[in-house]
Amino acid sequence: MQIFSYDWVGLFIAGFATLFLIGEVLVNMRGFFGILGLGFIIVYFSVYVEAESLILMLLMYFIGLILIVIDGKLLNDGTLSTIGAATMILSVALPAPSFIAGVYAVLGVMIGAASSFLFLKVFKRRSMWTKLTLKDQLTTEAGYISMNEAYHELLNKEGATITDMRPVGTIQIKGKEYSAITNGYWIPKGTTIRVVEVDGTKILVEQINNE
Repeated sequence: MQIFSYDWVGLFIAGFATLFLIGEVLVNMRGFFGILGLGFIIVYFSVYVEAESLILMLLMYFIGLILIVIDGKLLNDGTLSTIGAATMILSVALPAPSFIAGVYAVLGVMIGAASSFLFLKVFKRRSMWTKLTLKDQLTTEAGYISMNEAYHELLNKEGATITDMRPVGTIQIKGKEYSAITNGYWIPKGTTIRVVEVDGTKILVEQINNE
């Protein structure tokens, strides 16, 4: 089709593919966004990639997406997300018929990824993300009074990290272990920490600098 001869077309195809695929990961659309995203990315690679390389480019693209998901679910440190984003960008840039077309495709991936977070304002968020970011808080109104009181007693208490905080990890205070989070930075295992904030069952800690 003649429309695919225009360099800017890749911006929209790669953009919509990334928009819907990451959107499917973020919100519960029962696979609808996933099907749309898969359709767009298959069209993109079918147009610009020879048949023998189609599977390879698709694999690169989805490996990048999987790395982003793994980082969001398990690590939360941005390392795998960065590698995954770079892999997705490379997978759409390499098959582009020209440098300008490649730039458009890369912009499409970046804009689509950023725009996908707008779905969170409209559709129901997948529960796995709220659990991983410690947003599922047990409140007094919900009947978790004794647990909340126990957690609030930890405020200003000192302890130590028993796993790396990246930024989520496990701490130990007076022989008991708790899940905790830092204010966005890493704290290595075995570091002395202090609880600076407790919100429901979310425990925010900071490193104590021992001089």
